[in-house]
Amino acid sequence: MISLLGSLVFCMASTIICYMISLKIYRKYKKNWLNPLYTSTIFILAFLLLFHIPYQAYQQGSFIFEQLLQLSIVAFAVPLYKQWPLLMKNFKKIFSGVLAGTILGILSVFLMSQLFHFNHEVLASLIPRSVTLPIALSVSNGLGGATTITVFFVLFSGLFSVICGPHLLKKAGITSKAAKGLAMGTSAQMLGANRSLLWGDEEGALGCIAMTTSAIFLSVMLPLLLILI
Repeated sequence: MISLLGSLVFCMASTIICYMISLKIYRKYKKNWLNPLYTSTIFILAFLLLFHIPYQAYQQGSFIFEQLLQLSIVAFAVPLYKQWPLLMKNFKKIFSGVLAGTILGILSVFLMSQLFHFNHEVLASLIPRSVTLPIALSVSNGLGGATTITVFFVLFSGLFSVICGPHLLKKAGITSKAAKGLAMGTSAQMLGANRSLLWGDEEGALGCIAMTTSAIFLSVMLPLLLILI
């Protein structure tokens, strides 16, 4: 019991410290690629390698964060409730735009699977790469994917989208507030929603709605995906 408690406290403390250091770096330099979600992951990985801590031991000691991820799924109702008037006002744009983005994201994975001959586990792990992490892990588990692969590609997809997305939208001449917010929220999850806030409150709100609704759409599609793959 004492050993388990010590492991739990140690892993929680090291995780929180790595995140706080990453957050301080991000606030100082304000670069998208220094987002604490990514830099803290690198710090934790370096920490485990430096002190020769087995990943299984760290995973067991930090299981509480996995439980919190599951609880956070319920919290996705909050942004929808807060932005309900905006959601109703732009319902057609949001529904069609986010649904199209979600479906295209899934189709792109199927296309890559055909080109590179992914096995079932890799395909199932990549399908939810464009939705927020708690939902992505739930969908990946439901499809028979590997959570470690899913986590990596969710993080990579979010970072890539938040760095390249604004430039691509600018090059394409897209100036619509709704289009920019929905595109960033659908492709880059919470990072995209936060990035959209730099354009304005409406873009940020729509980005948050897109993040939530894309996760809902993918969850609803889960039974169909089970048949397709």
